[in-house]
Amino acid sequence: MRSPKRRLVWLVALLAAVGLVAGACGSDSNDSGTSTTKPASGGATSNVDFAALSGTINGSGATFPKAFYEEAIGAFQDVASKLTVTYNGVGSGQGKKDLAAGTSDWAGSDSLVKDDEKASFKGPFLYFPTVAAPITVSYNLSGVSELQLSPETLAKVFMGTVTTWNDPAIAADNPGTTLPSTAITVAVRSDGSGTTSNFSKYLKAAAPDAFTLEAGDTVAWPKSSAGKGNAGVAQIIKDTPGAIGYVDLSDAKASGLTFASIKNKDGKFVQPTIEGATAALANVEVKDDLTYSALNASGAEAYPITAGTYVLVYQNVGDATKAQNLQGWVTYLLTDAQALAPDVDFAPLPASIQEKALAQVAKIQG
Repeated sequence: MRSPKRRLVWLVALLAAVGLVAGACGSDSNDSGTSTTKPASGGATSNVDFAALSGTINGSGATFPKAFYEEAIGAFQDVASKLTVTYNGVGSGQGKKDLAAGTSDWAGSDSLVKDDEKASFKGPFLYFPTVAAPITVSYNLSGVSELQLSPETLAKVFMGTVTTWNDPAIAADNPGTTLPSTAITVAVRSDGSGTTSNFSKYLKAAAPDAFTLEAGDTVAWPKSSAGKGNAGVAQIIKDTPGAIGYVDLSDAKASGLTFASIKNKDGKFVQPTIEGATAALANVEVKDDLTYSALNASGAEAYPITAGTYVLVYQNVGDATKAQNLQGWVTYLLTDAQALAPDVDFAPLPASIQEKALAQVAKIQG
């Protein structure tokens, strides 16, 4: 039975989905679990009877959106009780490999597939943006509850050229703050990671003179302690006085970490919040394949290390039932599940991106 909180969330989701109708893309749900979604392109209406879906679809990939997907899976069971959806948070790199190998039906990834990796896939695949969130710069420094970091200083910390907390570069970002001489421990990911990809791409874009490493799912950090998944990095920071690392907002809050304000493109120091991520999403340029970047976005309120995340599925699934199940699951993520995102520290997609993604759902074929 749906809990009172779940009922409230469901009603909010319903209202949000109905609101999309005005934007040429809508969803209305009833107690039978039926959702009617019209693509933004004005194409034929597609009826999704969630209650009629049955079977299992397995996903794997990024730990960054894991909390959102787990929340969405739990809520999806209320309307699609005969369909089992699973998600294994193993990192974006492994998720893409699992989809390429055919050992999962959908992948979660915060990073894109490189051109030289596409040959390993069994056919064309589609990107579906789902949510976005801040990547925090979390730290463990006794006596310092507020910290500001410019992109140049942050890059020097992760390059290993700033090694103590009272370094002049950090002091310049934090006038009036007493900083200890504690040694800095840099915490990073041990696995191939979209969080790493987005964080390193941010440093490359915002501080190109200071950050000279190659950005990507894995980075050759000069001096660091590595943990598996966002939760692993969070644990290193929590356990290590003087540590600093990059962790998604959901895991950082769950671990009780303290995070820095980061200087954005407009020169404002901004805390990692859903509002800051939403501001960063406001003017992103969406490519034809529905990928985009909100990193180093303009805007006084924009949090500069905001990352989007995607569900990847094959365009030709090879199984009609599985294709219908994937269509239903992706449709749910793009409609009702969007209202769940803030509850687990993620920013919903702008309506314009939702509409474009919903228009693409029909491309998933059996």
